[in-house]
Amino acid sequence: MEAAKLNIAIVGCGKIADGHAEEIKNLPAANLAAACDIEPIMAEQLAARYRIPRHYSDLETMLANEHIDVLHVTTPPASHLPITLNAVAAGCHVLVEKPLAPTAEQAHRLITAVEEAGKKLTVNYWPNFEQQSVALREHVIRGDLGDIVHLESYLGYNLAGAFGQALLSDPEHWVHRLPGKLFQNNLDHVLNKIVPLLPEGPTSVHAEAFRRRKDLRNDATDCVLDELRVLIRSGDATAYATFCAHAKPVGHFVRVYGTRATVDADFNMRTLVFEAEQTMPSALGRLFPPFRRGFAYLRQAGHNVREFGGSRFGFFAGMNRLFSLFYDSVLQDAPLPISYSEMLRVSELMDEIIQQVYPTVSGRSVLR
Repeated sequence: MEAAKLNIAIVGCGKIADGHAEEIKNLPAANLAAACDIEPIMAEQLAARYRIPRHYSDLETMLANEHIDVLHVTTPPASHLPITLNAVAAGCHVLVEKPLAPTAEQAHRLITAVEEAGKKLTVNYWPNFEQQSVALREHVIRGDLGDIVHLESYLGYNLAGAFGQALLSDPEHWVHRLPGKLFQNNLDHVLNKIVPLLPEGPTSVHAEAFRRRKDLRNDATDCVLDELRVLIRSGDATAYATFCAHAKPVGHFVRVYGTRATVDADFNMRTLVFEAEQTMPSALGRLFPPFRRGFAYLRQAGHNVREFGGSRFGFFAGMNRLFSLFYDSVLQDAPLPISYSEMLRVSELMDEIIQQVYPTVSGRSVLR
C-alpha cells in the first residue's frame, strides 16, 4: 500500500520559502501542491523553481481551490495570526516561520485558535533539530551533564549581508514595524535553545541593548539597535543570551554548564564537544587538554564527513527533521516536535526583553 501523503502549500514566497520548498520536496510524506504570495511574480517564480503545480496571489482563493493538509506560513510576523485563523478555518494544520507572532498575546491567540479547531501547529525552530542539538538534548535527558547551572546562547549577525543591507537601506522594511525590530526577527534562535533547558517557574530578565554602528541615515533605520545582552534567571539556573552584529567571525553556539560536565554545541561547525576536566598534575594538566579537545573535534569532523557522504548534511538538515516530525505528528497523531508551552515561553521572554530595550510610551516605541 502506498504511504499516505500530505498536501502542502506555502504562503509567502520570499527567501526563506526556498528553504521550505527544498526540504518539503525531499520528504516522501509530502506533496508540495501550491504556492501563494500577494506579489504574483513571487509565487510564479517559486513555483517555477520547485515545479509546484499551481500558484496564487490570494490566500482565500488557494484555500478554497486546493485540498491543503499543512500550510507553511513564511510571511512577515504581523500576518501570522490572521493567516493562521484562515488556515485552520479551512481545515489546515499550520507550520509558521519564527517569530511565532509579534507579541506573546498574539501567540496565545494563535495557539488557542489552532487547538479549538482541532488542528496542529509548529514553529520553525530548525537549528534545535540539527544533529548536535538532538545529541545535546539526549545528554541532558540522560543526566550526563548533571543539573543545569548556567547556559550561554550566542547568535552573531552579518549586517553587511543581503538581509541586513535590505533592512538598513529601507526605512519602510517590515522589520522596522516589529516591536523589537532586528532583535525580534532573530531572538527566537537565541532563546529557543535556552528555554527547553531552564527550570520551570518564575523567571527574571535583565536586558541591555545599544547601537554600535556609526553610519546613520537620519531616518527610521537609525532606531535599529544592533547589540543585545540578556541575563536570565529561572530557579537555580541562569543564562546569558547574546545577539551580536559586529564581532567576526559570525558565531552561532550554545554552551551548557552542568554539575557533572560542560559542553559546547556549535551550529556553524556542527560540533558537540565536552569540556575535558583536568585530572593530571598542574604542568601536564595544561599540556594535554588541547590535544583531547583537538581529538574531539577530529571525531566530530569524521562524523560530519559520514553525514555528508550519506546526503544528511544539507544546510537545512534540521529543518528537514523538524518538518518530518511535524508531518508524522499530523499523520500518526504523534506528539508535536515542539510543545506549545515552549513556544509561549519563548514569546513571553521575547516580550519582556523587547519592552526593556524598546520601552513604549503611549503605545509608541521610544529609543533609549
